[in-house]
Amino acid sequence: MLIPIRTSTAQQPCILLAGDIGGTKTNLASYKYDGKTFSLLKENKYRTKSYDDLGKMISDFLAGDKTPDRMCFGVAGPVLNGKVQITNVPWGIDSKQISGLYNNIPVHLINDLETTAYGLAVLEDKDIHIVHKGKHTPGNWGIIAPGTGLGEAGLYWDGTTAHPFPTEGGHCDFSPRTTLDIDMFIYLKKKFGHVSWERLLSGPGILTIYEFLRDVKEMDVPAWLTDKMLAHADASALISENAVSVPICTETMNLFMRYLAIEAANLALKVKATAGIFIGGGIMPKNLKYLDAHTFIRWFHDFGRMKHVLEDIPVKIILNDKTALLGAAWYAVNPNE
Repeated sequence: MLIPIRTSTAQQPCILLAGDIGGTKTNLASYKYDGKTFSLLKENKYRTKSYDDLGKMISDFLAGDKTPDRMCFGVAGPVLNGKVQITNVPWGIDSKQISGLYNNIPVHLINDLETTAYGLAVLEDKDIHIVHKGKHTPGNWGIIAPGTGLGEAGLYWDGTTAHPFPTEGGHCDFSPRTTLDIDMFIYLKKKFGHVSWERLLSGPGILTIYEFLRDVKEMDVPAWLTDKMLAHADASALISENAVSVPICTETMNLFMRYLAIEAANLALKVKATAGIFIGGGIMPKNLKYLDAHTFIRWFHDFGRMKHVLEDIPVKIILNDKTALLGAAWYAVNPNE
């Protein structure tokens, strides 16, 4: 256990269904819970947009299996009164509707970054890459996770246990610092209207940074790369794969890392994350070779009068890509009472 997270007094052995529902892919898994540990029974991945609703996806996953005793889904979007419209996906979820399909069992919907936070309850040291050790100061934690979008969450420390809470901080305004950032803001403003951090700190954001450097800063693009970009299903992955040898790709990833350091520090200050910042999502574990920890932390600390506060905050990257799924399983048996 990396963080002592609050537990429920109503834990019971059960079979549960957990889900991590993102804008690109959805992971579903069934677990047997014996009152102490989770045993994986089955797991499948789905393309989210290949389905018109979650009910059909669950039906395909269970495919004749016994109905689970409870379900929990971490969802990329703001959950309000048991309902959510998934960000970047044209359909939503209603927990009561899903429950009604399965004998009115408990069905919980929480934000996907909230499930990531709960997942920290079951992670181990091997699941973490330390960027900056900092100091162990009791207090809150923050989580920032660039993926298909940008998720942010916090964990409130009550002196004994941590209590995860969701935010929609990834949709807050991007704040430029340099003249290049201002040019970036103008470019994004024309393209999107509202310029949020998610427009830069996400898979699509990597492509956006690349296009800005190509179209506005007029950096050279090799003809072979242009051809590959047209044929490649994941242009952002292609950019990161060539960051060592192609200057425009190198600068794209440098800017991505700088913006991530800045927004991670913004989050740390907003939730007073003296105990640490965790970086989740699928992008960073795949791009550790491009992470210059010294430079990243210099950007993270560059906040004027708050530099001394940020210098003490540990910064860690979550390597386990099942963290949100494990967090959903954990919440299914430890719901807020």
